[in-house]
Amino acid sequence: MSTVNLVYFSWVRERIGKGEETLEVPAAVVTIADLLAHLKTLGEEYETALEHQNVIRAAINQEHVEHGEPIAGAREIALFPPMTGG
Repeated sequence: MSTVNLVYFSWVRERIGKGEETLEVPAAVVTIADLLAHLKTLGEEYETALEHQNVIRAAINQEHVEHGEPIAGAREIALFPPMTGG
């Protein structure tokens, strides 16, 4: 297991009910996609927030990454909805 600081933004934060948390991540959680799947098992609020996980954007240590990106060595992982605006 490793510990990572998770930061949530916009409606992801609103649905989960917190802006950030420190979480013990099981060794089987290797990528952002694995992390999203794991988070959905933590409760109804996570399942609701991450229901359409394909639209969730992620950043590791403040750099945008794809869902296949490994999370090893990550100090901070941010999760947020797609950017909108003009």
